[in-house]
Amino acid sequence: MTIQVFGHKSPDTDSTGAPIVWAWYLSEIKGTPAAPKLLGEPNTEAAFVLAHWGLDKPEIISGVAADAPVVIVDTNNPAELPEGINDADIQAIIDHHKLVGGLETKGPIDIRIEPLACTATIMYKMIGDDLAQAPKAIKGAMLSCIISDTLEFRSPTTTQEDRAIAEALAKDLGVEIGDLAEKMFAAKSDVSAFSDAELLRMDSKEYGVGDTKFRVSVLETTAPKTVLDRKDSLMTSMQEVAKEDGVDQVLLFVVDILNEESTLLVPNELVKNVAAKSFDAEAAGDTLVLPGVVSRKKQIIPNLKV
Repeated sequence: MTIQVFGHKSPDTDSTGAPIVWAWYLSEIKGTPAAPKLLGEPNTEAAFVLAHWGLDKPEIISGVAADAPVVIVDTNNPAELPEGINDADIQAIIDHHKLVGGLETKGPIDIRIEPLACTATIMYKMIGDDLAQAPKAIKGAMLSCIISDTLEFRSPTTTQEDRAIAEALAKDLGVEIGDLAEKMFAAKSDVSAFSDAELLRMDSKEYGVGDTKFRVSVLETTAPKTVLDRKDSLMTSMQEVAKEDGVDQVLLFVVDILNEESTLLVPNELVKNVAAKSFDAEAAGDTLVLPGVVSRKKQIIPNLKV
């Protein structure tokens, strides 16, 4: 039976590229049939990466059958995975996020979780010398994942390993990292075709703090004004999205990649209090600029307080 390889819901570049990379490795190197899958439409940057490297968009699935063999990448959080994931035959987990708990397996499995910025960095190390057999598109996907997750090495999650592996891949491919990053970030910044609700869900994760449930949304862009010009309608949509998704509040951080800062939208007293307790910052109006805050994984979610 073919192994399905997938990452988290609301797939970004890493959760789109990593399944493609690992499915190639399992199928072509290990001789185990595998196929990449997605748990939603890829964001604009991920879609650009697929087109840029000539990769087919993986099939989008909404669930997995009981006992179906799967490999989970770029997450270990059941809330970001299909319902019934514990009924599937989870064979491996490859991730770079904190261990959440809640996944149940049929037996002992391979788990590789490292404190690196990107799943593709871990895969590069796991594949080792066999990467020499990888086509250009697979290596390109890996490089793109690292550029995305490190914000071209601006993110505090970036390690020396992430940087060194990205530079090795770029040299192998004959690619200038800065040129590719510029194109990727431009694609990520073009959100004109998306509704407010789509933007709020595009790159988001559900996270609980005590009894309060949040949808923590991040929009990474080189043109923050295009998003902030829509703040009034976005703040109205936050209420609708929160109700539909069964959370108490949507938190939206607009990350200015070039200036390395975030703007938090502050629609109500709850978010104002969260900002004060989490970031020791007082919001005077309906936005709050947080200098140096660019990483949800390292700077936002670990600090959230209510």
